[in-house]
Amino acid sequence: MAAGYGEILRAKHATRLLAGTLVGRLPNATAAIAIVLFIRAEGGSYSLAGALAAVYGVANAVGQPLLGRLVDLYGQPRIQLPAALLSALAMAVFAFSGTEALPLSYVAVGAAGLFTPPLEGGLRALWSSVLRREDQVHTAYAMDAVAQEVMFTVGPLLVTLCAALWSAQAALLVLNVVGVLGALSVVVSPPSRAWRSAPREAHWLGALRSPGLLALLAAFLFVGVALGSITVAAVSYADDRGGEAVYGWLMAAVGLGALVGGVGYGARQWAGAPERRLRVLVGLLAVCYLPLMLMPGPVAMTALAALAGVFLAPAIACAFVIVDRHAPRGTVTEAFSWLVTTFTVGASVGTGLAGPVVEWGGALWGFAVPGAAGAVSLVVLLATGRVLAAPARTAVVAASSENDPNRAAEPRFSSGDRA
Repeated sequence: MAAGYGEILRAKHATRLLAGTLVGRLPNATAAIAIVLFIRAEGGSYSLAGALAAVYGVANAVGQPLLGRLVDLYGQPRIQLPAALLSALAMAVFAFSGTEALPLSYVAVGAAGLFTPPLEGGLRALWSSVLRREDQVHTAYAMDAVAQEVMFTVGPLLVTLCAALWSAQAALLVLNVVGVLGALSVVVSPPSRAWRSAPREAHWLGALRSPGLLALLAAFLFVGVALGSITVAAVSYADDRGGEAVYGWLMAAVGLGALVGGVGYGARQWAGAPERRLRVLVGLLAVCYLPLMLMPGPVAMTALAALAGVFLAPAIACAFVIVDRHAPRGTVTEAFSWLVTTFTVGASVGTGLAGPVVEWGGALWGFAVPGAAGAVSLVVLLATGRVLAAPARTAVVAASSENDPNRAAEPRFSSGDRA
């Protein structure tokens, strides 16, 4: 395992790109938590916090594929850095306006989400230009998912630490400044400056013309709902059992569990179709959400939160491979951005749904939402199994989209998307 990851990190520019992307994504990854804590510090309700987090998520969902398509067309530096600056500026407006001018707060939060740079999709587009073998790219996907969970483990702690040492407002500002620096590190790197997308067929649907990609996105919408609902339910649980410190540890535990699961998943090469493997992983993910409804004391609850995250990173890493198999040629950044978008929309729906559920039935019913959402995701994967498996059964390496009856690229190593 160490040798496999070490081989990836020793590749020129790999560590810089991975670290810069993770740092650049901190504002986006912690936005829901930071917004909830900020609104609660301002005296706002759970419903208002959930609504603002949902606005951010929906705007982010709209912006990611649009910006991803622009990256495919015009390159990374011309899109990523200006977007990062605009997003940080909008979040600063929200941090200073607070809840006194709610229309301005909604607009600012929406703008911050809309202009969030598609760094995550951009990194996955860059892996094939930095690495030279398909198995290395797949290992990088797993390592990428693991590294994200490090961020999701550290991120909540950073937010709560900033809020405790200074204020929730300071947490919003500091994280966004750090995010701009991370984006800058990526876009000035040689691979980012040199990368160009493969030639693409003009089509208004872009990456969404792939039926397999659509099926995957539908399933991951509900995975996002599950994770987003935990964010709000955990706040309600923590309010009665220790406040912000307990909340920070619960959210960090979810990330830590996913990190452990992702490390184990990336330690070996997996045989068989990734579509079939994803069904198993999502099913296990749904089962592990159910014990959260027991709501024991903080220590035991932290352990259950870690268990709830164990299969998250493996499911995400497996989804990366499936996106690469089903994305139409020349839409690699957009396709990965659609996965980010769908997950973000789901998380926003989850936070928006869990707020009223928690106010109506308490944390117990709030923790029922992720288990139900995970079950729906599994049903979607089972119902669309034939569509997801279709490219694998008819696989021919296509030189261009004209050879593809679905107007989408066949399963492949994305060498056509390297610089």
